[in-house]
Amino acid sequence: MIMRIAIAGAGNVGRSIAQELIENGHQVMLIERQPRMLRPARVPDAQWMLADACELASLEEAELAGCDVVVAATGDDKVNLVVSLLAKTEFAVPRVVARVNRAENEWLFTEQWGVDVAVSKPRVMAALVEEAVTVGDLVRLMTFRQSEANLVEITLPPTAPYVGRPLREVPLPRDSALVAILRGKRVLVPSPDDPVEAGDELVFVCTAEVEDSVRAVVLGPDSVERTRESH
Repeated sequence: MIMRIAIAGAGNVGRSIAQELIENGHQVMLIERQPRMLRPARVPDAQWMLADACELASLEEAELAGCDVVVAATGDDKVNLVVSLLAKTEFAVPRVVARVNRAENEWLFTEQWGVDVAVSKPRVMAALVEEAVTVGDLVRLMTFRQSEANLVEITLPPTAPYVGRPLREVPLPRDSALVAILRGKRVLVPSPDDPVEAGDELVFVCTAEVEDSVRAVVLGPDSVERTRESH
């Protein structure tokens, strides 16, 4: 699913999120209020807008009501909260992801302020933008730099080949491990006898080299080509 995403704040964090989402095939608009931070050459495939994301008129001009996701990614927690609240209450944006800059402010980033997900790591933010709507694809959540391994997530569609079968029958490649199953609000520690169900979020640790192999096993051999075509 290709999404339209607006990101408030075009600093290092905002640009990093934008670039990753664009690489995954999404349409991204960066909203920045400081002219000196407006650097379209840094993320040339994004739409850029010089505006204050805390002003209703600016968000109306940006057509926020047509966005699937809004990311409040500025370096100011107050700004991020205002953007989140406006996005949710005034424009009914389905998913609002907000950056938390100072740990002591984290308690404020709740549904009351329009925030669906509050997080501080840019790579995790990019993944969480996609996570709720990406079924049948592999989403990279984070990278362990020293080991060259990644934490990745796959949400199982009903058509996945091993739905209803126990984990011991899933032939995962070397250098990969299933570390958790998220089922609704439960976190399950995988055991060989556990069957997987449609809608399960499977969280793996694996090297980048075997990501395509993990995807092919869990989603079917044609899933890698389908993903490349959709991107």
